[in-house]
Amino acid sequence: MELSIIILNYFHRDLIRELLKDIFSFNFSFSYEIIVIDNGTFDGIKELVANYPSIRFMQLPKNIGYAAGNNPAMKQAKGKYILIVNPDVVLLPGAVEKLHEYMENHLEVGLSGPCVMNADRSLQQSATGFPDWHLPFYRRTFLANTKSGKAWLKNYLLEDHNHDKDFYTPALFGACLMIRTSALFKVGLLDERYFMYMEDLDWSRRFWENGFKVAYVPQAKVIHLHKRDSANNNLWQILRKKTARAHISSFLKYLWKFKGKKLPEVK
Repeated sequence: MELSIIILNYFHRDLIRELLKDIFSFNFSFSYEIIVIDNGTFDGIKELVANYPSIRFMQLPKNIGYAAGNNPAMKQAKGKYILIVNPDVVLLPGAVEKLHEYMENHLEVGLSGPCVMNADRSLQQSATGFPDWHLPFYRRTFLANTKSGKAWLKNYLLEDHNHDKDFYTPALFGACLMIRTSALFKVGLLDERYFMYMEDLDWSRRFWENGFKVAYVPQAKVIHLHKRDSANNNLWQILRKKTARAHISSFLKYLWKFKGKKLPEVK
C-alpha cells in the first residue's frame, strides 16, 4: 500500500462528501486506502461512508481532539505514506501526486505540506518558524497591527521566503500533511496533550529533532476553507471564544514541554 488518507470528522459530513468525491475522481496511479474517523459527532458520517465499501471507518465515542482523533487511524494505516487532510480542505488536481512525488525524491524529508490557499486563491501561510511567547498576542490580539507585531509576524510567517519554490521549513500547519510512515517509529505520533492547536508545531519540531526534514511543497496546491479568528477583537472578546482559549492553553503546554531545549537547526 502506497498511501493512507486519513480524514477526521467533527460535524463536517457534507464537506467530507465532497472531499471523497474528489479523491475518487483523481484515479491515482498508486495504491491507496481511506480511513475516516468520526470524533464523537454521530452526524450521519457513518451512513455516508457506508456508500463506499472500500473506506475504513472508525467511530470514537466522544470528541477527543485533533491529535487523539487522528492517532488511532495512523496506528492502523498500511501506507508507505500517510496523508492527513482536514474536511475543510479542497484537494486540487495533482496535489496528492505532487506531494507523493516529492517524498519519493527527497528521502531526507519526513513531513511535507502543500501550498495552502484561501478560497480566493490568495496564499494562506502554512509554513512557519518556531514561535516564542509572543505568538498568542501577535496572532490573536490588536498587537498584530503594531510595528513590533508586524515585524514578528513577518519573521514567523516566513514572508521573506519565495513561496513559489519548495523549501525546508521549521513547521507546517496541520490542515494537510504527508508523512513518511517509517519516520513515525522514531518521531512518534501526535502528542495527545494538545486537544487542538499546536500539535502540528510540536510534531514538526520533533521531526527535526529526530533527523528528518520538514518541507513546504508549493507544486502541490490545496484550498483551505478555514476562517481564522480576527486579531482586531479586544482581549475580552478573544478569551470568550473557546477556540482562542484552546489555542492559548495548548501554547502554554508547548512552551512548558520544550522549556530550556535548544531549537533544532533548520537547513
